[in-house]
Amino acid sequence: MDNPMRSLAAACVVLGLTVAAQAQSPTTRIRGEVEKVEADTLTIKTVDSASAKVALAPGYAVGGVVKASVADIKKGGFIGVGARPQADGSLLAVQVFIFPEAMRGTGEGHRPWSVLPESTMTNATVAETVTRVDGANIVLSYPGGEQKVTITADANIIMAAPAQVSDLAAGAQVALTANRQPDGSLVTSRITIAKAGAQLPL
Repeated sequence: MDNPMRSLAAACVVLGLTVAAQAQSPTTRIRGEVEKVEADTLTIKTVDSASAKVALAPGYAVGGVVKASVADIKKGGFIGVGARPQADGSLLAVQVFIFPEAMRGTGEGHRPWSVLPESTMTNATVAETVTRVDGANIVLSYPGGEQKVTITADANIIMAAPAQVSDLAAGAQVALTANRQPDGSLVTSRITIAKAGAQLPL
């Protein structure tokens, strides 16, 4: 069985919520459904209906995410918010990831988010939260600044959950970042599995 903290860390890294050294080889973001698992290779039907074969690196890690809600976002909690800017200077959340307490401080700060154009990622502590019928308004605080964020029903709110290698089977919904090798093949060392009705992370 996988170590729970390794599993949670894998989910966090794959979600792009941490600041990690980038591999020298070009990377490709892949999201979709596992069609086949053969030895150390996954065949994935991507969200745009293409097919991708990805080799699993030795010692690869598997993490999971489960669906969460605005009610799970607590004052004092540590979260990562991928968002787009609004006209008033605040942010509109696209994706919210609730970190486990043991990973508080991971990638803390505010920066551009390469997953979507003109978007940002903020990993920070929830300093203030006001829940509304259709979502919430929150203030995120981090060393050197804060950000006001609006969360609507359209936002994908998820949290980390343990996963095992056995969860990586046909039908699993997965997201990963693969390194493209000189011969054009793809290799990944971390996979996130969307469990219990969770939407795939971006």
